[in-house]
Amino acid sequence: MICFALYSATLAMQQAYKPLLDDLDLTYPQYLALSALWVQDGQTVGEIGRQVQLESNTLTPLFKRLEAQGLISRRRDSQDERQVRIDLTETGRALREKAAHIPACILEKTGMELPALLALREQITALRDHLRANASVPKPLHPQP
Repeated sequence: MICFALYSATLAMQQAYKPLLDDLDLTYPQYLALSALWVQDGQTVGEIGRQVQLESNTLTPLFKRLEAQGLISRRRDSQDERQVRIDLTETGRALREKAAHIPACILEKTGMELPALLALREQITALRDHLRANASVPKPLHPQP
């Protein structure tokens, strides 16, 4: 079953990240959110959520913890008070350098060459997008001949 293979691979990937992130006192979801901010600082919670595939009700407590750690600050958007923007602190920006080795470590742990891993990512992303696009399409109980 493809669902089991994907699920177990996700668990194994998170386990591969765990010792690397423990050294930085980060959880995997925190690392994902910070990675998005390291690419572009000052994003809204919604923008980050779309990138890391997490809902705002999951991200809000995560950002509160990162703020308590001194890695980010939260502020209301000056143009739209409904939006919350996330900014890296100096400590949060400095953490990027401490985490710079992680992608190479994960690549090594996969045992794959980079081109193959990138192709796999594209296939999995296409699968995800196709499943989401068809998630609400009702299927007949009895297939038509």
